[in-house]
Amino acid sequence: MKLLAAVLALCSLAAGAQAQQPGSPRVAPPDMQAITPPLATYTDDVLFGDVWKRPELGPRDRSLVTVAALIAGGHTQQMTGHFNRALDNGVKPGEIAAVITHLAFYAGWPRAVSAIGVAKEVFARRGIAADALTLGSSEPPAVDPAREAARAAAVEAQMGGTVPALARYTNSVLFGDLWRRPDLTPRDRSLVTVVALIATGQVDQLTFHIDRGMANGLTRTEVSETITHLAFYAGWPRAVSAIAVAKAVFESRQAAQSGKGGMLLEIMRRGSQPTVQGSPDFFTGSVSVDQRFQRKDPARVGGGIVTFQPGARTAWHTHPLGQTLIVTSGTGWVQLEGGPVEEINAGDVVWIPANLRHWHGATAGTAMSHVAIAEALDGKSVDWMEQVSEQQYRRAPR
Repeated sequence: MKLLAAVLALCSLAAGAQAQQPGSPRVAPPDMQAITPPLATYTDDVLFGDVWKRPELGPRDRSLVTVAALIAGGHTQQMTGHFNRALDNGVKPGEIAAVITHLAFYAGWPRAVSAIGVAKEVFARRGIAADALTLGSSEPPAVDPAREAARAAAVEAQMGGTVPALARYTNSVLFGDLWRRPDLTPRDRSLVTVVALIATGQVDQLTFHIDRGMANGLTRTEVSETITHLAFYAGWPRAVSAIAVAKAVFESRQAAQSGKGGMLLEIMRRGSQPTVQGSPDFFTGSVSVDQRFQRKDPARVGGGIVTFQPGARTAWHTHPLGQTLIVTSGTGWVQLEGGPVEEINAGDVVWIPANLRHWHGATAGTAMSHVAIAEALDGKSVDWMEQVSEQQYRRAPR
């Protein structure tokens, strides 16, 4: 409704913009006033006369949103004015530098580097020394181990089999380091990330980041108002495209908070997730993983469907709370360290106790698929160890 109200306000101005009231400040630059007088009126009366004054986002947040949108879009011409406005609105110099660094990952290095020169000039003119870019806190923000484990597992499932290097950078650099830097709060990192995704039209990852942002402290009103603000800085189409995503996140979180989350049926349709190849760090031979899942707190169960081609198997590993295997097709082998190699067939259910070293996989001549289910303890569901050697594997029954 707020977005619609803004549209109607613009339409009414388009029908006949009123002359500016005497004495009211003008923000529109002279060239705009000379070449596009209606745009100058919209700038003065709607954008700065109304939108920037709306209380749903404070001036500091509006400046963060605007600065992030300009950096993500590569719009250097307006950065000088808005960097100065951001500093006047309470954004610290180090926070502007941190936003530039953060958005290198979400909008690309070239756009971030282009913003550095503008920031340097603004800081120099305001007499801001380099030591002012270092914020006081040096402690990284705390993270939820279970949530991070689920996120890392989702990244591995999505990317690991196709672009393993990107999966590694995503988990170790993007989330393992950048998101834990103390020069921006998690809430502000989420805010500028959501802005960058909307401003560049990248809605595929928006669900995750709006939800993460609300977990990091953004309110529903702030998310809604951010989208409204971005209609003016990224365009109506990109703002409107974000509305459906935000609506779905709001409804999902509301259902969970009202206690109805457990009553919502979730069906993960066959083929809805891409098949990923098992990492050679954890498997020997050809192994594929389908329909991987990880439930959110307070649940801690996760798993997937794993298919081993003949001769393929896991490395030695343990599970802090044990593991259940349900064999769905083929014939395989499983072994607890120090025990015999046991043959398993379709329909068999295998329970592996907690913290016991073991491996499982296909036989030498037959493929095998099983559903693997394990619970996480403190965010971890498995500890991987060395590979099963050929000599150990050849001890299996023939």
